[in-house]
Amino acid sequence: MEKIVVDAQTMKRALTRISYEIIERNKGVGDLVIIGIKTRGVYLAHRIAERIKQLEGVEIPAGVLDITLYRDDLQGEKIEAELHASDIPFDLSGKQVILVDDVLFTGRTIRAAMDAIIDHGRPKRISLAVLVDRGHRELPVRADYVGKNIPTSLEESIKVCMEESDGQDAVMIVR
Repeated sequence: MEKIVVDAQTMKRALTRISYEIIERNKGVGDLVIIGIKTRGVYLAHRIAERIKQLEGVEIPAGVLDITLYRDDLQGEKIEAELHASDIPFDLSGKQVILVDDVLFTGRTIRAAMDAIIDHGRPKRISLAVLVDRGHRELPVRADYVGKNIPTSLEESIKVCMEESDGQDAVMIVR
């Protein structure tokens, strides 16, 4: 059973709000870079970068982060992980990194992403932007920019659909 809790227009508004908040909290976009976690985080990162460009007239470097090798749930298991190359064609040293993902749940994906980012350089700061925060942390991770807080039970999951991969923009609770 699926229930739509965020439609395309609401998602667009949330990403616009996140874009404004990023500009305000960073006092501009001078040393800002955006990195999306594969897969839907990449789409969101590009949308945020595009919105910031519309607002500020400055193109923000956007990268792609694959955290497959950093995941702690694959250790010791006979799983052949499909590897996707990260694409971060810019130096992270001294930069304000905005890490973007679709859903914040336990915090383990973000922990893995921070490890991967540090392997690419030493940023000045890493901030986290997520479309949905659903709670249930296992690690002390908190998002700096949140599109929508959607409290869920552990029996529910969040499904994020993006036009780029799913043909529509929506967030659903799935039981």
